Amino acid sequence: MTDDEVPLTELASLPTRANETVSPGGDRIAMYYDASGRNELCVLDVETGEVTQVSSGEVPRNARWFIRWDADGEGVYFHVDDAGNEQNGIHRLGTDGTHDPVVELSGQTLLADVSDDCEHLLLGSTRGGQFNVYRHDVAAAETVQVTEYDRAAGPGQFSPDGSMISYTTNESDEFNNQDVYVAGVDGSGARNLEIGDTGAEASFADWHSDCDRLLVGDNTDDLTRCGVYSIETDSVEWYGDSEVEESPVAFVDEDRFVAQRTRRAATVPVVYDLATGESRELDLPEGVASVPAVGEPVLSDGRVILGHSTPTRRSELVAYDLDSDEYEVLMAADYGDIDPDVFIDGEYFEFRSDGVPETPARAVEHDPYEPLDIEGILYDSGERPSPLIVKIHGGPPAQDQRSFDLYTQFLATRGYSVLQVNYRGSTGRGVEFERALYDDWGGAEQGDIATGVEHTLESRDFLDEDRVAVFGGSYGGYSAYWQMVQYPDLYDAGIAWIGLTDLVEMFETTMPHFRTELMEKNLGTPEDNPDLYELRSPITHVDNVSAPLCMIHGVNDRRVPISQARRFRDALLEHGYEEGSDGDFEYEELGEEGHGSTDQEQKLRAFKLMDGFLSRRIPTDSSD
Repeated sequence: MTDDEVPLTELASLPTRANETVSPGGDRIAMYYDASGRNELCVLDVETGEVTQVSSGEVPRNARWFIRWDADGEGVYFHVDDAGNEQNGIHRLGTDGTHDPVVELSGQTLLADVSDDCEHLLLGSTRGGQFNVYRHDVAAAETVQVTEYDRAAGPGQFSPDGSMISYTTNESDEFNNQDVYVAGVDGSGARNLEIGDTGAEASFADWHSDCDRLLVGDNTDDLTRCGVYSIETDSVEWYGDSEVEESPVAFVDEDRFVAQRTRRAATVPVVYDLATGESRELDLPEGVASVPAVGEPVLSDGRVILGHSTPTRRSELVAYDLDSDEYEVLMAADYGDIDPDVFIDGEYFEFRSDGVPETPARAVEHDPYEPLDIEGILYDSGERPSPLIVKIHGGPPAQDQRSFDLYTQFLATRGYSVLQVNYRGSTGRGVEFERALYDDWGGAEQGDIATGVEHTLESRDFLDEDRVAVFGGSYGGYSAYWQMVQYPDLYDAGIAWIGLTDLVEMFETTMPHFRTELMEKNLGTPEDNPDLYELRSPITHVDNVSAPLCMIHGVNDRRVPISQARRFRDALLEHGYEEGSDGDFEYEELGEEGHGSTDQEQKLRAFKLMDGFLSRRIPTDSSD
């Protein structure tokens, strides 16, 4: 594939929706949409199909954070930060174009809910250090803290009558535990609902309109299940057969709720009848479908909105009728001047891994782990022979799915086949599979990735084993660094984007809730596990890097601070590596950007950096 066929500018500028939520009247959908070239707040009229741009540069360039309607439907609340630093304030944008700052607190602030009387906002904030719940009085412009926990307390939701709030936190001695709480709106009378066993993770999804029942989730039995908790009886009615992972989303009416079912690297919505317990999957074409997990998903006529995509088709916004099992496309995907047939389909497969590949480990040796079936998705670019890019997802609690992935398609249309691996620690396979990564970063999960590479190279003779690169962002960036120091014989190049390199320094500098709910939850503290923190830091083994490495990091990143990249760069230089386009490594700091970005200009910038590096280091035949 040549540059003339799929220009990077056109690929990066494909219009993208984000954070759709239905208005209180059920007739409009607010969303972020960047058809103008910039992320803007837009409103879709469901009846006419007309999309109106409401903002004009007021909203952030990055569409990471969700939006919420006013309870009266006359405006939308959104998050504003400083060039991607995630230290959010809450602003309001009226549908008439008025713009007002509403909440300005130090630290990170996230809007959780708007009361039905329009008088209060429910927030989560790190103003006091740890993430806790706050309530904001709109008229008085006053914000008060309503919870005070040592562990992060998740921003929850007002009950429909405004008398209670719900949220999640952990007060137990079991660090991996998570419980659902209800309390008065001022935080008084907080009560742990004690859903599931201690050590499991309970979650809250929605209040029923009767104010007595809550839609909850729990992974006591390994796979996440859905239940309805009754405050009156202090009991949970569980739904489903626990044979697949199911995550609760929302009540859709008095009698039903919708959940997300995950299997074979794909999700599909499923609707449950409260009275009978019967369920059915929504009748949609093959692919990945998801109901918005934040905001309101139900239209005035009872239809549910969802996004649907496949590996080769970008997301469409769909309205689904649960009674007739018919659906309408509200917003089709826009492909600009690109023929969608150029996009590459993904082949789902599984392979067996014991976490110890044949490729020798150069940093930390491991005994074999429990052999598991690991999911892989391979995108064949059609190039012969084809170089291979191993694209590793972040999280780590996340999952690559058989849906449209712009960065994967960017690589595939440049002539690179792409491998994705859902290593142990990924979501969608139950809590035991996810927690297999705990106390073992840089262990079995990295062995799963390397084993997936070996399996793919051995089973597909069209791949060129002398042109293999690894690429990932966030925890995927950590994985890219780690693959380069742990299995240097396997790779001919690497791209580490916003990745972790020094775990001790990361623990000290990341945001408070990432320190407790990611680092400490997964690894303990550096004081508790000093050897683990040192040995599983890529910077400890920097002298193992033996192939060209490209490092990309946003200067405003507060999750994974820029110091992580700078320290690794400095360590490379101290060990005699040379920087430059023809040197041992390339280094790029991205201004006006934090932990990644959805902005078209910033995506294009990343594409150009990666394309230039790959064409220099492991060129395709078309880029020679």
